[in-house]
Amino acid sequence: MSVIEITDAQSGSTAAIAVDAGFNCFQFVPRAGDLELSVIHSPEEFEDGTKTASLYGIPVLFPFPNRIRGGRYTWDGRSWELPEQLVSYDRSGNAIHGFCLDRPWRILVQTDSSVTGIFQLSQDAEDRRSLWPADAELTVCYSIQGTTLRAEFTVRNPDKVPLPWGLGTHPYFRLPLSDEESTDHCTVFAPTHRIWQLKSWLPTGRIIDAPEGETLDQSPKFNSIRLDGVYTDLKASGNAIESRVTDMRSGWSVVQRSSVDFRELVAFTPPWTTAVCLEPYTCTTDAINLQSDEVDTGLKVLPPGESWTGWNEIEARR
Repeated sequence: MSVIEITDAQSGSTAAIAVDAGFNCFQFVPRAGDLELSVIHSPEEFEDGTKTASLYGIPVLFPFPNRIRGGRYTWDGRSWELPEQLVSYDRSGNAIHGFCLDRPWRILVQTDSSVTGIFQLSQDAEDRRSLWPADAELTVCYSIQGTTLRAEFTVRNPDKVPLPWGLGTHPYFRLPLSDEESTDHCTVFAPTHRIWQLKSWLPTGRIIDAPEGETLDQSPKFNSIRLDGVYTDLKASGNAIESRVTDMRSGWSVVQRSSVDFRELVAFTPPWTTAVCLEPYTCTTDAINLQSDEVDTGLKVLPPGESWTGWNEIEARR
């Protein structure tokens, strides 16, 4: 597997990106003086390519994040189907997590502290091109400065027809943020207490209050929650939406900031490891189906030749 490591020369902070596994940033190790912190969960064997790309690191989800009901949707009067032999499915029979998280990307630019990769549906997943209404291109630039990892995203429509799309990332934040084994002192925060009502992991179209104990704006303790929900009505602070995990005993917080187009947040506590996923999405789950029911899902449509930009930052703070 091709892996690129980037380093901030002043702080010594590093990140590693698996180019052949969906441009997955599977390691981020910020350093502050003599202190360093491993922020992202991934096993040592991830680099050998034997691990499922969606279960570790920071998978990139495009042109749809999360699920499409039954792998079927309708767009512009035409019915589309995503065959199970060509895309990933969950155990309930829904297509999941887009087309680019398990394919090699191409490198455009590389420096000591940054790397830019590109994925275009018609070039890098040609077998999946016929599954989407338009060709789609995504460019991601990872860079490190101090204890901050920044990702800059550009979505472009290279086709002659409109492009419907959604973008998400799926970071696995490692807990605890210390050498101790206990997570009793760890908390999770996001600026909302509202969620999409789900039935079998799919939104019904209604937005409701989160269940008691899962209102993330109250910073619940990690050990008290088991999450798998799509949060919405996120409150921006300035030009960003901020979520975080905090280890009160070690004094570390990992803060995630996203541009305001990332209007949804999937919060997930994976049962196979001690971590929490705080996943910024530009649209909700199954957006392309719900949008046809006149629900405001956040689904975006790019005219031919046009582009969109957004960003995400992950910062370790004492």
